[in-house]
Amino acid sequence: MSKYSLSHVSDAALSRDLAAAAARDRASTAILLAHIAEFDARKLYLPAAHSSMYSYCVHELRLGEQAAFKRIRAARAARQFPPIFAAIAESRLNISAVVLLAPHLCQENAEELLSAAAGQSQDAIERLLAQRFPRPDVPTLVSALGPSAPPPSRTVEAPGSGELQLSSRTVEAPAPPQKLTPLAPQRYALQTTVDQETYDLLRQAQTLLGHQLNSGDIAPVLTRALRLLVRHLERRKFAATDRPRRRGRSSSNPRHVPAAVKRAVRERDQDQCTFRSESGQRCPARTRLGFDHIEPVARGGQATVDGMRLRCRAHNQYAAECTFGAGFMARKREAARAASLEQRVKLALTYFANRHYTRVKPATAEVRAMTP
Repeated sequence: MSKYSLSHVSDAALSRDLAAAAARDRASTAILLAHIAEFDARKLYLPAAHSSMYSYCVHELRLGEQAAFKRIRAARAARQFPPIFAAIAESRLNISAVVLLAPHLCQENAEELLSAAAGQSQDAIERLLAQRFPRPDVPTLVSALGPSAPPPSRTVEAPGSGELQLSSRTVEAPAPPQKLTPLAPQRYALQTTVDQETYDLLRQAQTLLGHQLNSGDIAPVLTRALRLLVRHLERRKFAATDRPRRRGRSSSNPRHVPAAVKRAVRERDQDQCTFRSESGQRCPARTRLGFDHIEPVARGGQATVDGMRLRCRAHNQYAAECTFGAGFMARKREAARAASLEQRVKLALTYFANRHYTRVKPATAEVRAMTP
């Protein structure tokens, strides 16, 4: 008989076993969070060929996207405030509650706020946070929508600006906004909100394509626009072109990567980070890629096809830390940030100085003309 078939269990035994299973689940969740927190702090996802803890949780631990996000957020909060581990294991708090509390916790209020939230429902915690950390009213928003059939009601989690805001209310939405939803083979639904400029550009593009497109369908307009955008971005980032020059311009900068090398490396590496773990697992990252010298430039690395590779930013930094040391790279990054800030300040001062000079120049000329 399958261990998942419980029809033969008595009511009393089922109640007892369910409570015991729930207790074990809470304890194992707290242990899981402790492991995630330490794994994340040591950045062990990098040698495992993942660019982030989120990627590792989704691809290696097989957690769902929302489950991974919540557990990482809760694990980081619990590492900073260890009483959270015990609160979860003892069922005084759950992961959703910790995610709600995390943005508001600090060393001064953590003990009291965790105690006040213990045993409370999500609605109660939301009210508690609203009382202690009031936010301004949301603006009134009026949207012009075309006629459509009423969408099915479903509960969704609405992300806020930069922080996850978990909603316990039912929201009328056919799908989470700005998400491509598969409808059929090679067919996707796209729903998003655009500003006035985007709307005007879209209408103008439809007008200009009116002699080629018989209908007012937006999809072919987006297809043509995205083709041009992708072609432009590929040309900037990867030097992609249909008519490459036989010989590019030379540069004295040892970090300069010739266009021909960029194209060859990109084709070889197939737009994916090339870092591999000891087991051979390749990093799945395809965003924030850059050209990386296999042998560091400081040690004589050359910008050749065999001497370059594609790496995501996380593994680029990880490789540099392995070569030069984490402390050295931290100081280099801090120096780069300071230099960037200094450059921005200089540009801002130059801008305001030029504006001031433009305003006072006519008066100065007039005064000079009146001077004998």
